[in-house]
Amino acid sequence: IAMTAPAVTTPVSVDPGRLRLADPAGASGVLLGMRCRACGVYLFGPAVFCPACAAADLEPVELSRRGTLYSYTIVRIPPAGWPGPVPYILGEVELPEGPHILAEVIDCPQDELAIGQTVELALQPVPAAAADQPARIVYKWRPAAAKPGDEQ
Repeated sequence: IAMTAPAVTTPVSVDPGRLRLADPAGASGVLLGMRCRACGVYLFGPAVFCPACAAADLEPVELSRRGTLYSYTIVRIPPAGWPGPVPYILGEVELPEGPHILAEVIDCPQDELAIGQTVELALQPVPAAAADQPARIVYKWRPAAAKPGDEQ
């Protein structure tokens, strides 16, 4: 009797060292980094030493969900295996803590992008390559929704 593996339905982070999912569906999460206890510099993702002062005294931290669009480019020829539409916008976002993070900018036409605009973390599933593998949740950026007190 042939047995079929059940479909995996709980998504996983595309990179658990940089993105921790906050719920089983992968609808929310937090970016992860390190802070150097010696000089106070923040880093995105795991590290074994501080690139600013070379100290190895690092502590894990959660990073902000909002940042500022520092730069962007339009990618017309994607890397091999790119699962999304082309062209797409690749944004460099500066977080309030200091790190810059590259990720796709979604939900914004190219002509509405502006350097310096506020963006927020957006999570999206990438379908599994096979039925016995989970979907992967990737981090992206989208224009930030106005918060009470934001200038219009």
